[in-house]
Amino acid sequence: MLVQYKKDYEKTAMGLLSFLPDFKNIDNLKDEIRLNQEDDDFQLYLYKEEDSNVVGVLGTQIDQNFVIIRYLSLAPGFREEKYLKEILTDLANGHPDKKVTAVPEYTYLIKLLKKDNDK
Repeated sequence: MLVQYKKDYEKTAMGLLSFLPDFKNIDNLKDEIRLNQEDDDFQLYLYKEEDSNVVGVLGTQIDQNFVIIRYLSLAPGFREEKYLKEILTDLANGHPDKKVTAVPEYTYLIKLLKKDNDK
């Protein structure tokens, strides 16, 4: 289940983001958290497993027509396709009036979303 980022989850979000190469540098990590807190176009979502543990973080940029996936980071035990599909489905359902797309590094996720919708 995707939930919108809250300051209470800052350390958890930072830990999950640190799995991504771009956020190994603490200054980049802090800048990203700040960007998501200060700019409404950039939204950070947390992915919670059924037992309420936060196991993923999804960064998006939202404009009038699109939700752009900027990055996705999951805890090591949760990197299976079923989790990716659930996150993408939740994101698409949360923004029914927008097309979900991604930056080039994450375009493979869009294929998963389309594959899931074709069933």
